[in-house]
Amino acid sequence: MSQVLLLNASYEPLGIITRKRAWSLLDRGRVEPATDDALIIRGVSTSLQIPTVLRLRRYINVPRREVRWSRKAVLRRDNFTCAYCGLQPGNEQRGEMLVRQSFTVDHILPASRGGKSTWGNTVCACPVCNHRKGSRTPHEASMRLLWEPKRPRVSYLVASGEIPAAWKIYLEL
Repeated sequence: MSQVLLLNASYEPLGIITRKRAWSLLDRGRVEPATDDALIIRGVSTSLQIPTVLRLRRYINVPRREVRWSRKAVLRRDNFTCAYCGLQPGNEQRGEMLVRQSFTVDHILPASRGGKSTWGNTVCACPVCNHRKGSRTPHEASMRLLWEPKRPRVSYLVASGEIPAAWKIYLEL
C-alpha cells in the first residue's frame, strides 16, 4: 500500500494522503509518526522510511461533514429493519425468507405528492409494508412508524482495499 493515514492531533482520522505529501509534511516537521509500520522507498543510494500512520503536531479544526443521503445509507441507518412492522433479514414473510436486498426505501410523504428524498422523510420498509402503504401517508394507510427517522450523527468512513494492521487501531471496523 502506498498511501498514508493522516490523523489530527486528537488521533481523529482526517484522510488518506500520498507518500509524496507524507514526506513533505515529515520534512517540514508538521507531523510525527503514530506507528512503527513504515513504507520503504528505495533509491539508488538511499532509502526512505515513511510511517503508514502520521499524526499532526497541532490540532486543526475540521468542520463536521454532513452525512449525505443515499438509499444504502438509509437502509444501514435503520439496520435493514422495517420501520412499520419491525421485520429484519432472516425473518420469514409470506413463506419467503427476507434478505437485505428485499428491503426498500419508503417515502413517508410520497414522492408522487412532492416528498423529498431526505433523512426525515425516508425509512426502510419490507416489501409488504411498502406495497400496503403505496402512495399514501402512514396516517392515511393506518400504519404507525416504530421510530422517528433522523439524520445519522456519525459519518461512515468507507475504506477500500487492504487495510494495514496499524490502521485498524484507529479505524473501528
